[in-house]
Amino acid sequence: MAKSKLVKVNEKVGEKVVDTYKKVENSVVGTYHKIEDKFVDKYLTKDGETVEDAKKRLKEEEKQSQEENK
Repeated sequence: MAKSKLVKVNEKVGEKVVDTYKKVENSVVGTYHKIEDKFVDKYLTKDGETVEDAKKRLKEEEKQSQEENK
């Protein structure tokens, strides 16, 4: 069964909308991660600690805190 022109146009519009959404989402998430990394670097790292190490340490501290509060 052949697709009508309207169906084809709707599919193309749908693809464009999804592609645009993905670009916006990736941009927003990427910007968030940059801001998060700068915040952790400036305020939460300890002497000689990398941003990645600080994030791991903070997650462990949060996990321990949650376990203690149970």
